[in-house]
Amino acid sequence: MTSLSGRAGTSVLALALALVAAAETAAAAPRTITLRTDDGVNIAASLYEASRHPAPAVVLLHMLTRSRDDWQGFGNRLADAGISALAIDLRGHGSSGSGTVGADGEIDLSRMMLDVTAASAYLTGRTDLVKPGAIGILGASVGASLAILEAAADPAIRSLALLSPGVEYRTLRVDEAMKKYGERPALLVAASNDPYALRSVKRLAAIGGGIRETRTLEGTGHGTVMLAREADLGRLLVDWFLRTLV
Repeated sequence: MTSLSGRAGTSVLALALALVAAAETAAAAPRTITLRTDDGVNIAASLYEASRHPAPAVVLLHMLTRSRDDWQGFGNRLADAGISALAIDLRGHGSSGSGTVGADGEIDLSRMMLDVTAASAYLTGRTDLVKPGAIGILGASVGASLAILEAAADPAIRSLALLSPGVEYRTLRVDEAMKKYGERPALLVAASNDPYALRSVKRLAAIGGGIRETRTLEGTGHGTVMLAREADLGRLLVDWFLRTLV
C-alpha cells in the first residue's frame, strides 16, 4: 500500500478545502416567485438572495421583447457581492401575464409601472430580507424609463442605474420624473454607437442636481446587450450599488 507524502497530502487537503469553500460561496440558484399587481396581473420574478440578511436589494428591469433571464449572470454577481436582486418579467414578457391590451394588441407601456411598483413593494415588505432604505433599481432601455418613473414616485428608492435610457420612449417621458428624483444618485450608461441614448444620458444627467455619473462604452450596442459585450460593465454596476446602497 502506498501513501501520500506529507507535502503531497497537504496539497491535496488544501485543494479539497478550496473546493469546499468555493461550493459554499457559490451563488445559490434564484428562487422563482410570483407578484400580483394592483390591476390583477401575475408577474414572474427571480429572487437572488445575498447570503446575509437583511441586505440591500436591487430591482432589475429588462428591455422590450426580452425577459428577466437577461439578468441571470448579473443577479448572481450582485448576490455574491452581498446585494439581493429581484429580476421581473414585465407584463407580456417571459412567464408573466399580459393584462389588458389595446385594440392593436399592444400593451400600454404605462401599465408596466404597476409591475415595477409590485416589485419594489415586495422588497420593501421583506424586512427580514431587505435592509430598510437600501433599495435600488437597474433598468435597460424601456426598463430604464420605468426605473426613473418608479423612483420619482417612491422616495424609498435610494439609487438608480440606467442602461441606454431615453428621455422619451414611446409613451414614456421621464425628464420631469428625473427632476422629481432629485438629489438621489444615478448612474447613466450608453454606447458610442447608440446616439439617442447618448443624447439622453447627457440631458438626464443635467437634471435633478444630485450625484450623476455617466459612462460611454465603445460600440457595445443597446441595453442589456452591453453586459455581454463589455466585461467591465458588470463590475461597474456592482461597485455603483455597493457605493450607493451599502
